[in-house]
Amino acid sequence: MLTSITAYKSNKLTLLATMATAIAITSGCQSLKTNNTTNQPTTMQGQNANQPKKLEDFNITGKIGVTMPASDTSGTQGGSAFYAWGQQNDRFAIELIGALGIGKTNIEYNGQTATLVSEKTGTLTADDPETLLKKATGWQAPISQMPYWISGRPAPSDSAPQLDAQNRLVSSVNGDWSASFTYKGDDKLPSKISAVQPQGNKVVMTINH
Repeated sequence: MLTSITAYKSNKLTLLATMATAIAITSGCQSLKTNNTTNQPTTMQGQNANQPKKLEDFNITGKIGVTMPASDTSGTQGGSAFYAWGQQNDRFAIELIGALGIGKTNIEYNGQTATLVSEKTGTLTADDPETLLKKATGWQAPISQMPYWISGRPAPSDSAPQLDAQNRLVSSVNGDWSASFTYKGDDKLPSKISAVQPQGNKVVMTINH
């Protein structure tokens, strides 16, 4: 057990070092005041001064699980991967280990072009990371919204965001994605994000800030 824990910590440090090489990162953390006394989720109207700002720079690790709808020849499919994500403004670098059979995978986005490199696919490019990820793995995930959701705030294109009694984002909708957010204790940043589509796609992402 001790060996497994030590190996995990070592892998985590290796992933963070890789992200630091791919993109210059500084960690950010935002705080917010709480003044909502209701125990029921409330719908956010316009800009809420008590909502945290989007983190322009962050460095996170965790695990992502993806479920895909059943095809004509097979049942529901899915997979999971450990990840390290480094973000600076609109640029990011993500490393995935255990990515649905295509091996270690690196995804980078410079604000205009997304690039994916894996042992199985080689180098692929696309205009946006969602298209690239689906092309390489078959996964569907709302990557462009994630920097906002990781920051605990709705993306600009979200609709019907709901807040809890501490003014924390607990649910939001983006297109046909419906997202929910889980927090540890009084933390202001989410520790888990779950997003689902009616077609059967589901993404669950744990977050270590």
